[in-house]
Amino acid sequence: MRTLRTTARVVNLKSVLISALAFASTLLSMKFGIVADFPLTLIATAIVFPLVFSISTAYSRRERALEEYGSIKAHGRSLYLAARDWVDRPQRSRRDAIGEALRQLLVACRDLVSGPKAEAAAHEARVYRCFSELSDLLRQLRADGLAATEASRCNQYLSRMMAAFENIKHIYEYRTPRSLRAFSDFFILLLPVLYGPYFAFQALKFRSDLFWVMPILFALILVGLANIQDQLENPFDRIGEDDVAIDPDRFADSLALEDSR
Repeated sequence: MRTLRTTARVVNLKSVLISALAFASTLLSMKFGIVADFPLTLIATAIVFPLVFSISTAYSRRERALEEYGSIKAHGRSLYLAARDWVDRPQRSRRDAIGEALRQLLVACRDLVSGPKAEAAAHEARVYRCFSELSDLLRQLRADGLAATEASRCNQYLSRMMAAFENIKHIYEYRTPRSLRAFSDFFILLLPVLYGPYFAFQALKFRSDLFWVMPILFALILVGLANIQDQLENPFDRIGEDDVAIDPDRFADSLALEDSR
């Protein structure tokens, strides 16, 4: 079932429509004897190269988002362990408060990147309230016996978490070049139709009942690449199979597991 869902996202209604247009153009070209041996370099220049560049850029953004998400969790876990192991008089209530603040931080991050941009400012304010709460909890750890040098290190962890959040926010707010995507979308719609005479020319080399293979396959490949790029464009929208899933509850459970070991 998962394979079918993934295939449905790559081969969708847009693929069917473009394939139908390419098929109709080829059929009309054969009917009226319009054939031409067009160069395929135009396809590579106008569609394939921009799409490959956009997919590569979108994938790099996804990998960067994973790195920054991992940085937030790793440094957050370090703060939790510091409250347990680095103080002379560890208090369970303080540690639990840090764990809850970290969970709320991830909840706010998840709501920001998965929600509409109109609500982003409110979610960002929630994120920084969580950072402020963590900062105050770190200050309270000094009263529990946390050394000054270790407190400084914890504040560095908190600073790195804020930097990671800002990078995630910018990945959410900004996309790959819109003009390049518009350029590719235009030619994906145009070229399969204009290349009808080329497909009709190539069909002369096949059996008469296989003339439809080239235009349909051509359209499916190009639109499929465009669909892959669209799914990678926003790594947080929870639509594609490769999206970044922020799971606050799982992280909180893993923190609780630390105390049971």
